[in-house]
Amino acid sequence: MATIGIIGAGQIGTAIATALARHGIPATLANSRGPESLAETVAALGPSITADSREEAASKDIVFVAVNWSKLPAALAALPEFGGRIVVDTNNPIEAPLFKPVDLGGRSSSEVFADWVPGARVVKAFNHLQPQLVVGDPGSDGGRRVLFYSGDDAEAKAQVGSLIDRLGFYGIDLGPLALGSRLVQFPGGPLPALNLVKFD
Repeated sequence: MATIGIIGAGQIGTAIATALARHGIPATLANSRGPESLAETVAALGPSITADSREEAASKDIVFVAVNWSKLPAALAALPEFGGRIVVDTNNPIEAPLFKPVDLGGRSSSEVFADWVPGARVVKAFNHLQPQLVVGDPGSDGGRRVLFYSGDDAEAKAQVGSLIDRLGFYGIDLGPLALGSRLVQFPGGPLPALNLVKFD
């Protein structure tokens, strides 16, 4: 089974760790303050989630990055090249308290993000649902809650899609990164914050 790391222990990073923990899926959680600062968090999440350094989390097969946009360059700086490993971009180019959109020069946020993770196969996912929906039961409304994902590498998308399925969500592939990431990007895309459910 693929190993999983999470860089960022705010609302989104912790929500992803919680969803993984609910299914007993091991993951390594890291933040900028060091593993000691996460002791209470991982204790509450359960034995499948451990705290370690940013470098250790970044060494996993699938690496979720969930960091405030302005802090992303520092969070990803000086990490080794990803060497074809999968990096899941869960970020939006906006943050509290001003919620002022970042000028990306016409590029999608994931295209900009890809420049900060050299050698990675980037998949956009988990950015469009509110954290409480990621944490909650994906089947609570009688179907399966929809999670969109996109990327340019079919095998990387297949792995993320398989993980989404294991977590109980219904994954929908939105196509290549430049197209799909724009659809879920907040602000600007039509899909963020929609709580969609797929009924069988």
